[in-house]
Amino acid sequence: MPDLSHGDDAAAVNSLRSAVMRLSRRLKHQRVDESLSPTEMSVLGTLARCGNATPGELARKEHVQPPSMTRIVALLEAKGLVRLEPHPDDRRQKVVTQTEQAETMLEESRRKRNAWLARIAEELDDDEWAKLRDAAPVLEKLAHL
Repeated sequence: MPDLSHGDDAAAVNSLRSAVMRLSRRLKHQRVDESLSPTEMSVLGTLARCGNATPGELARKEHVQPPSMTRIVALLEAKGLVRLEPHPDDRRQKVVTQTEQAETMLEESRRKRNAWLARIAEELDDDEWAKLRDAAPVLEKLAHL
């Protein structure tokens, strides 16, 4: 566990934070559909990973307030990327489902971002690539804590 009072650990945490943020910003620029906000793309990604969800569940997963998620879902619905369906157990609620159009757009976006990342990773030597490949599951775990 990192000890932020220890100089080496504090420097490593700072370096990791900075690198992840820069890489994330660069990846976000590799979008297929520029009309979608990063938040809208994130909601579609959450639906793709986790499956259908109520707006309240999406708000919790995306760390936004429910009224904000209601607006985001309405925008996505107007763009034909999600549809609202009746909740199977609670008629007061709706379930958000992504459309085929959203699935296709997300797949194109993944392909574009993966190709970009593969291109820049070509600059790494074999040892650097092996370290990064080994770090990927750890970074994935951090992203979902």
